Amino acid sequence: MKLVSANNKKRKRVGRGNGSTGTFSGRGMNGQNSRSGGGVRRGFEGGQMPMFRRLPKRGFNSLVGKRKKFFDYINVNELDRLSTDGVVNIELLKEKGLVNSNARRVKILGKGELKGAFEVHANAFSKSATEKIEKAGGKAVIV
Repeated sequence: MKLVSANNKKRKRVGRGNGSTGTFSGRGMNGQNSRSGGGVRRGFEGGQMPMFRRLPKRGFNSLVGKRKKFFDYINVNELDRLSTDGVVNIELLKEKGLVNSNARRVKILGKGELKGAFEVHANAFSKSATEKIEKAGGKAVIV
């Protein structure tokens, strides 16, 4: 006789016909769970008010009722990859694929070092980005 431990026991394949698990195919007699596609959604508690609706809302959501200014971001070290005559604008960044092609606002951040002197046109600059651009002999212009 072969002993089968609980770890090696095969799971019961329910709903696979009468021959394998008896008259009701291992799903019980009637009700929602015996039907094809039956079952309840996540968080459903049989008609009782679910836990996530019984608990009070907490915290603060700053996006409610406000329009947030979304930016595409690029660091100053990525500007060195551009081979330009010294002027970097949003259209050039889109063309080279450094920002999203449908980006509306671009912010320059200060990670890394800048070797070339560029006149950079963007919607916003971080303090460190402005310092690094000017230190390299360039200019940060807010559009």
